[in-house]
Amino acid sequence: MFAIGLRLFAMLCLAIMFALVKLASERGVHLVESLFYRQALAMPIVFGWIMLTQGAASVRTQRIGGHISRTTLGLVGMVFNFGAYILLPLTEATTIGFTMPIVATILSAVLLKEATGIHRWSAVLIGFVGVLVVVRPDTAHFPPLGLAVALVAVVLTSFIALLLRDLGRTEGASVTVFWFTFLSIPPLGIAMIFVAQAHDPLTWGILAMIGISGGLAQLGMTGALRWAPVSVVLPMDYSTLLWATALGWLFWNEWPQPTTWIGAALIVASGLYIAWREHIRLKAARDVVVA
Repeated sequence: MFAIGLRLFAMLCLAIMFALVKLASERGVHLVESLFYRQALAMPIVFGWIMLTQGAASVRTQRIGGHISRTTLGLVGMVFNFGAYILLPLTEATTIGFTMPIVATILSAVLLKEATGIHRWSAVLIGFVGVLVVVRPDTAHFPPLGLAVALVAVVLTSFIALLLRDLGRTEGASVTVFWFTFLSIPPLGIAMIFVAQAHDPLTWGILAMIGISGGLAQLGMTGALRWAPVSVVLPMDYSTLLWATALGWLFWNEWPQPTTWIGAALIVASGLYIAWREHIRLKAARDVVVA
């Protein structure tokens, strides 16, 4: 129950962060600025937590090259993820983001040659039907650029998931979070030379909260996995849809179309089924090893 609560808290923080990114953009904040303050202000939170729980020595790594690759891909992914939330309503951007397990399943089958049976392929098909219902390609309900950015973000996030799976064989989750945050600050700092600008106090407060909420979200997601397996906490991620809907209504008077709810139900069901099949597959593999 503690792990579930922690994951729900992390999803709330994540929804708040994306809403603040959208607000900051409307107040003239450059995307690079949001990225920089997101990482720079999260760094003390992440490092402080590691110091309290594991000690500074725990961030030592023998796979710095892997972390650099993860950081490079992660920064590009953050650009597209932030861009999707800036260009689309919060609920729709969140819903499209839920297709990541679907795309990751396809990439695992194609790139890693993982065995993918009829059950998971059926879930993938249902998930894509959900995407079509949300996007409604026969209408001009959403800006085409926003949809394109959101879909690219999903593909990039799926590649990141595969890279994290590889890093996870030798690196703890907190170590990966630390190096991603730490290594991303220098390139963003260089980019800030060209786009940094002065802001009013309210905008500075929004930028500060982007970093704080993002750091807390990372810690919550990582911490939940220390207290319960992925199969238990992963379904909590879909609570983000409720937070995004509430924030979109509160700040922008946005309310999702009926088709968004229908498509979201299909996408969520698809993602949960893929997660359940993965759990069954891993359980079977462990049983074979024990036997």
